[in-house]
Amino acid sequence: MPAPELDRLIHEPARLRLVTLLYVVDEADFTYLADRTGMTAGNLSSHMAKLERGGYVHVDKSFLGRRPHTVYRLTTGGRTAVETYRREIAALLAGIDDAGTR
Repeated sequence: MPAPELDRLIHEPARLRLVTLLYVVDEADFTYLADRTGMTAGNLSSHMAKLERGGYVHVDKSFLGRRPHTVYRLTTGGRTAVETYRREIAALLAGIDDAGTR
């Protein structure tokens, strides 16, 4: 059985961390994600833009007073992509166990 084709958009470690953080919350703002990941503002923005272009993340930009406030949430497609990725990784790792019994 061939190995699953992992979703390259979320397989990249920084983006995988972002989508898994977003998977367990309804939404998260930029500051929360930066604090939790340790990413620089530019790096976080770049990865989130890629996830938004891929249709995995919805971005809501507003202002709190005079300060910009950006909130992210996974789209339905983003949630599905994380669930599929999780199943594919589990199958891939299960294949390691199966290979050891041959």
